[in-house]
Amino acid sequence: MVRRPLGNHHHGPDTLLVTPDTTRTERVTPPHQDNGTEAQDSGTEAQGNGTEALRDLLTRARVVLWDFDGPICRLFARHSAESVATGLVEWLAEQGLHGLLSDTERESPDPHAVLRAVDRRHPGSDLVEALEKRLTQEELRAAATALPTAWADPLVRTLKAVGRRLAITTNNSPEVVRQYLAGRDLLGCFAPHLYGRTHELGLLKPHPDCLHRALRALGAAPPAALMIGDTPSDLWAARAAGVPFLGYARNDRKARLLRDAGAEVVVRSLEPVLTLVRAQA
Repeated sequence: MVRRPLGNHHHGPDTLLVTPDTTRTERVTPPHQDNGTEAQDSGTEAQGNGTEALRDLLTRARVVLWDFDGPICRLFARHSAESVATGLVEWLAEQGLHGLLSDTERESPDPHAVLRAVDRRHPGSDLVEALEKRLTQEELRAAATALPTAWADPLVRTLKAVGRRLAITTNNSPEVVRQYLAGRDLLGCFAPHLYGRTHELGLLKPHPDCLHRALRALGAAPPAALMIGDTPSDLWAARAAGVPFLGYARNDRKARLLRDAGAEVVVRSLEPVLTLVRAQA
């Protein structure tokens, strides 16, 4: 497993941090619920030559690979990931397997961390399969109340309209992705290119497996693709696959994590990305 970013940590003038000079809520009502999207910063003032770096990424990208939870939506906005992780730990305890996890693993707010920990000790076992199914069911529950990321829907549709080929590359279940995208009437922009969690849990990001599967299916060379992600593991997977990376950070903490991991282009909103794509059309 990749445990650190590849390459250096230079944060020079190529770093784009879109500074939030306004706050806007994109009111888009999904077909399956009546709530609007999450409020997001949507400032468009770029520092340095960040806008040019972003424009260059978009110009070269013929294929756009999207992480799901973050750039497309906040999957666990109302059904928290921490509560899901706690539920998985409690289920293991009910099976008499409380001692299977370390104290740190039992306290993790990340359900994928719990799943990985069990898989490391019992790879490919019925226990891992049962735990993964429970996680998928929790993700499906979360998908029903997920908050769409501001500007994501129109950006997806615009990229598709201007001829970009799109895929989802995620650690979430592809079944969950399919349900969410269908509810937003976005499935046709991606299908059949949904590459998510499989039973080989050692191949979750930061391993580049899901990116490799997407590139092979799309017949795309890595330099002609672009990965949009919101975590260091997305960045490391993209680098391992040779795919250029655009970081999306909905808050300062996520922006800092991406920059510290070595991301050279980070946006605080997808609005400037949409603006540039429309300008290039």
